[in-house]
Amino acid sequence: MAGIPPGWEKRTSRNNGKDYYMNIYTKESQWDEPTEPAEQKSNKVTCSHLLVKHKHSRRPQNWKGEEITRTKEEALELLQQYRNKIVNDEATFAELAEKYSDCSSARKGGDLGPFGPGQMQRPFEEASFKLQVGELSEPISTDSGVHIILRTA
Repeated sequence: MAGIPPGWEKRTSRNNGKDYYMNIYTKESQWDEPTEPAEQKSNKVTCSHLLVKHKHSRRPQNWKGEEITRTKEEALELLQQYRNKIVNDEATFAELAEKYSDCSSARKGGDLGPFGPGQMQRPFEEASFKLQVGELSEPISTDSGVHIILRTA
């Protein structure tokens, strides 16, 4: 072989002195010399969300410390109104998240940054990983409240 394929680095283990190969994109390693270029897929997604809490949320308070008294049905109705404004180009996701989200991520337009499996509540995680980049979810219920999710990467 004239060299390792693109996207791989050859390294030496500190434990046993053997050579191994690391995918520079995913940081996954293997002992066998790779024969194909490294895949760039990652097991992480990047999403923004707009959270509307209700009185039965796990912590019925928003990030400003205000007590939440709305019902789950009222929260879903509000969330659907926000979603409709985004879909109809009446407002951007970030504008509405900054103004209305009950999560402290509101300060960043709802941006949660990258996360991987096991870092979010299961319904939120499952919805996030099913979305395509640029796609907006339907309302998702978790113990925190109801969310709409925008996958950004």
